[in-house]
Amino acid sequence: MRIIATLFALFSCSLLAAQPYSATEHRELPRGYIVPHYSAADAAAQAEKHRYRSPITEWTAEGNRLTADLISTFAWTNRQVILHIESMPADYELWINGRPTATNRDGNSPADFNITKQVKEGRNRVEVILNQPSDMAPIEGWKLGSEQAGKVWVVASPTMGVRDVLVNTEWSAETPQIATTEVGIIVKSYALNPRSVRLHYELDDPTGKTIAHGYTDLTLQMRGEDTVRFLATIPDTLLWSREKPQQHTLRIRTQRDGRYTEYHQYPIGPRAISLREGKLTINGKEEGLRIENCTPEATPEHLAEIRRSGVNTIRLNPGAVAPHLYAVCDTLGLYVIAQAPIDSHQAGTARTVNGNPSNNPAWVPYYLERVENSYHTAKRHPSVIGFATAYQSANGIALYESYLRMKALESDRPILYPEAEGEWNSDRIE
Repeated sequence: MRIIATLFALFSCSLLAAQPYSATEHRELPRGYIVPHYSAADAAAQAEKHRYRSPITEWTAEGNRLTADLISTFAWTNRQVILHIESMPADYELWINGRPTATNRDGNSPADFNITKQVKEGRNRVEVILNQPSDMAPIEGWKLGSEQAGKVWVVASPTMGVRDVLVNTEWSAETPQIATTEVGIIVKSYALNPRSVRLHYELDDPTGKTIAHGYTDLTLQMRGEDTVRFLATIPDTLLWSREKPQQHTLRIRTQRDGRYTEYHQYPIGPRAISLREGKLTINGKEEGLRIENCTPEATPEHLAEIRRSGVNTIRLNPGAVAPHLYAVCDTLGLYVIAQAPIDSHQAGTARTVNGNPSNNPAWVPYYLERVENSYHTAKRHPSVIGFATAYQSANGIALYESYLRMKALESDRPILYPEAEGEWNSDRIE
């Protein structure tokens, strides 16, 4: 159930100048879609509600303020209470029980907030205050004021558990019939003293056969983080591709003091991608892209229609991406170029003072935040074969720095900005 927000005037009177404003604060670092579950059955079903997870669906809207109640139970004691906000119509402040808790300057991307210290057992008040007019209006030129808020839920997570999952597949012309997939499981501890956990993992191929399994014992120091990695050899016939969009199943369990504390289950699509001298290859096969722009809220039916039309790649327009979109494209074998939520076209193309924010150093941190959010949200999906840093946003230092940051995060997939007009901050695909 999506939260229907009232209409908001999201644009300031002047879109030309980047006014000073506060940065995002007290938000967890961006990551892929990760939700711990209490049982293997809940993880397999991706259950929206269980003992340690509760959706927040009953909101009251008053002006630019959304309020709701959150019930914290005794079972959540000694756990981390994480509030997940899928998206909001504008950048926002988060208040818990009448106190400011966090700010988020990118309301378009999923965000996690650790509110353990702010909540108490029993009834709590959650408030989301949308910024109106929005400081972000100069780089959100697509917004019409009718955007909706996404789902919100709270999870009581173990103090030490899985934070993110990474997947990388290597293919070699010397051994074309097999590929090697590396899965990285990032584990984080919020504890103030050393903690240990046993991490169990299992990878099943599309036929249901287990091709990798095992466990690792891990000890982390105070608020530490580490990555457990394992390898799997996969026949080329079982790799994910546009023609055969088959997926494997990754199962993860964490165990502490003999008891299982969380379960995870996610589809992954091992496939090897590379860009060399303008040639994009997937699983060693050169690919030509037939690209069509697409709304980030496209329905599964519309995506299937695009796929049947002969288009093999969609470039998303800027905006909050529907939660189902990447997963549907994974299933259809429809390539995606994930778009960062940056569109400053209303400021024109001037690179002078008070011109386009893309060439204003004051905007660099906010461009970087948005491209990173976009990257981490989409990185694990095999259908995502590239990333776009902005849309119709002139060019300049903020987009140069965005390209360099994305290259530091991603070595295989292209980083694109088609409106760069031949400048170096967009990879070439022939």
